[in-house]
Amino acid sequence: MAVSTALSSSTATAFAMDTVHHASVAAASISPSFISVFRPNHPRRSARLLHLRRRASTRSELSGSDSSARSSSISALEQLKTSAADRYTKERSSIVVIGLSIHTCPVEMREKLAIPEAEWPRAIDELCNLNHIEEAAVLSTCNRMEIYVVALSQHRGVKEVTEWMSKTSGVPVSEISQHRFLLYNNDATQHIFEVSAGLDSLVLGEGQILAQVKQVVKVGQGVVGFGRNISGLFKHAITVGKRVRTETNIAAGAVSVSSAAVELALMKLPESSHTIARMLVIGAGKMGKLVIKHLVAKGCTKMVVVNRSEERVAAIREELNGIEIIYKPLSEMLACAAEADVVFTSTASESPLFLKEHVQTLPSVGSEVGGVRLFVDISVPRNVGSCVSDLENARVYNVDDLKEVVAANKEDRLRKAREAQAIIAEESKQFEAWRDSLETVPTIKKLRAYAERIRAAELEKCLSRMDGDELTKKTRKAVDDLSRGIVNKLLHGPMQHLRCDGSDSRTLNETLENMHALNRMFSLETDISLLEQKIRAKVEQSQK
Repeated sequence: MAVSTALSSSTATAFAMDTVHHASVAAASISPSFISVFRPNHPRRSARLLHLRRRASTRSELSGSDSSARSSSISALEQLKTSAADRYTKERSSIVVIGLSIHTCPVEMREKLAIPEAEWPRAIDELCNLNHIEEAAVLSTCNRMEIYVVALSQHRGVKEVTEWMSKTSGVPVSEISQHRFLLYNNDATQHIFEVSAGLDSLVLGEGQILAQVKQVVKVGQGVVGFGRNISGLFKHAITVGKRVRTETNIAAGAVSVSSAAVELALMKLPESSHTIARMLVIGAGKMGKLVIKHLVAKGCTKMVVVNRSEERVAAIREELNGIEIIYKPLSEMLACAAEADVVFTSTASESPLFLKEHVQTLPSVGSEVGGVRLFVDISVPRNVGSCVSDLENARVYNVDDLKEVVAANKEDRLRKAREAQAIIAEESKQFEAWRDSLETVPTIKKLRAYAERIRAAELEKCLSRMDGDELTKKTRKAVDDLSRGIVNKLLHGPMQHLRCDGSDSRTLNETLENMHALNRMFSLETDISLLEQKIRAKVEQSQK
């Protein structure tokens, strides 16, 4: 009993802390200027706040035109959410994003926190074993490391995930907290939709991120913790990404990280050397292949490609007929670098391929290419150690340096983003409507449990009056089946009126009104909430 009371108290505290958080988020959404008020002089937060201010400003411009229409019509759902008597927020778990991106965090930290794709299922399992996490997904790319979770408690869920990130990466919690961003529910939904559409990328509209979001779904299939909410979120994000690219011209002329890397290298080389510079590409995966294609598009007709196996290089050579692509194994990487003026790296290696001691032994490059060997590293974790930058005859550029390339045409990019935001706002409402349609599930479960308790109790009374010891098993089963059939028939109507897919707002509002009415009529709100039940079960499981 003492344990149960302690758990209940602990859970109540978590809910209280979440309520405070909800209030702070609501206050923050009033105006984009809130960001400049909150800890304005904290230098380590400046990049993150600038990023959030930009997002808030864009959203406020889009939402301003229809705010008056929304205020004049309050849906049944909104009434439920704001009603003091309703336990809506206690029954509903939260979608939370704990993330670090190129906008808020340097590559030096992102590479430590990066999770290879092969480790995503393990990460999901470990995250879902935390006391306040139900579902999870990992999106780890060269520009971002984001963890999406369905949390039974926002405050405790964030705390547990941050501690898990620290434990697995070795980065102190304090450092992660300085650079991370946190988004909840609607903001989390809008964020992943923006990510999938290419609006949050360093290169606006780039297509590779959509493929990476698809990969999250592919890897998550069959993983228990990649549940209904997270799976639905990412699948909807894929739909949004496709729709934005189809209905806007955001992808027209957009560059990828790989093409930006090629552009950066050409910017750093003397213009007269573009056709004679010796190019080396290390890694023939998706990004390496794109680097090769963009080099060809810029007039390069010969290059060396180092890869673990020749199969991929041969396929690229066949696709780019007429281009001299020379394959070399990884064992000859340093020898190839000695004969290259520009080295592009894009492998999945978790440790640097080039360190200071490797590069300082390489022969100098000719004055016709600037006398300095260029390393353009678009891998995270980085393939080229930062110490290489100390050498006079080498220059190292990583993904964070690509901002120089994409700074052009800023106004045109912002205009395209505004067009895409209208689509994202519409799709966000559709996804939230789908999530709202799931909110009747706790009421359905409670109503069934309530009916089952009454059925079982009345059945026991009936059997005791019928001299239960003398009843045959067949008779007992017949009476039991009769009682279950009556309950199911009686519940069929109410259950039908508690189900909808969220596609029609009127039907959804009616369904939620029915839920609220049933909660009051059968006193279901006095039962322990499903979130509390789940938290207790997870805590008890972890203590075994």
